[in-house]
Amino acid sequence: MREWGMGGEVRSDVSAFRQKIVVRPGTSVLEASRKAGVAIRTRCGGKAACLMCKVYAKAGDGLSPVQDNERRKLAGLADEGMRLACQARVVGQAEIGLPEDPLRAAVRRQLARQAEDDLW
Repeated sequence: MREWGMGGEVRSDVSAFRQKIVVRPGTSVLEASRKAGVAIRTRCGGKAACLMCKVYAKAGDGLSPVQDNERRKLAGLADEGMRLACQARVVGQAEIGLPEDPLRAAVRRQLARQAEDDLW
């Protein structure tokens, strides 16, 4: 999981892989990530329809509260700190984690299995 952070008082600073940028409070995490050069995939253009822009946020972070629409779409994942980048808004300091791409995760698991088989 890759992490990047956001923070601030009147304004919000966003750091992506140790690079800091400034965003206004109310900016979506998706918009902030684009400004930081962090790619978060989406097909719906930020309308919470595709559910591809999932990110992890630490509890109590400087993000807007989870709204009912986002909670319904994420089901139980919202309770585990998962947010939709298109719906979560920056309101203060936050640390965001990007889940591993599913295809990369599958390739990584397969390579690990092959390496384990090669040992025997």
